[in-house]
Amino acid sequence: MKISVVTAVYNRRDTIGDAMKSVYAQTYQDLEHIIQDGGSTDGTLDAIEASSVPQTLLVSEPDHGIYDAINRGIARARGDVIGLMHSDDVFAAPDVLSKVAACFQDDTVDGVYGDLTYVAAHDPGRVIRYWKSGEYTPAKLARGWMPPHPTLYLRREVFERWGLYDRSFQIAADYDAMLRYLCKGQVQLAYIPEVLVAMRVGGESNKSFGRIVQKSREDYRAICTNGVGGVSTLFMKNASKIKQFIQRESHGLSR
Repeated sequence: MKISVVTAVYNRRDTIGDAMKSVYAQTYQDLEHIIQDGGSTDGTLDAIEASSVPQTLLVSEPDHGIYDAINRGIARARGDVIGLMHSDDVFAAPDVLSKVAACFQDDTVDGVYGDLTYVAAHDPGRVIRYWKSGEYTPAKLARGWMPPHPTLYLRREVFERWGLYDRSFQIAADYDAMLRYLCKGQVQLAYIPEVLVAMRVGGESNKSFGRIVQKSREDYRAICTNGVGGVSTLFMKNASKIKQFIQRESHGLSR
């Protein structure tokens, strides 16, 4: 079973090398790394070249934003299973993809996900938040639950049947897509109860008050479009983030 790891990147010279090395350190060997660069001008392409291996498949071309880039990367992927590695993120351990692949040995499993830590942008050893996602049940969606997107791996048939990321969402296309797959596609998920990915804080959705408001509006549209709830779902989705700071403390994770 081939796993395709898709990375959309634009001007991330300082972090793309860590992301790539994290992918190539995986013990699971039947993988390809699809890098979709948006035409970086800050030295990112040099950093990619310096860390490239035979499994690196790079295309650099203008795009219409991160979700367009991800869609282009998925369209290029040849794997049986497809997941993302954002250019600021790293795998939590070298055996993450081996554990993901093991779950897909069950033919009834359409997707696999796990837990996520948010780490400081300039100090990846410092954990800011710990997202312990827990087992999935459909009832949780109305309470704002979602799997941590960077940890989610799906069979390619899910994308082929239920579509890619809706570019009319500038920030919340990942949330919309996951709700679409879970509600309309009724995909079956397997949960790995451990941290799979460490994600640097400082993403697009939270970099300004205006972006936070826009994200909430897009989240609400995704909730309504996919028929999982209303304002209360949005409230519970946002409130659940508070628990992630408490979970970090209760698990003794570093500050």
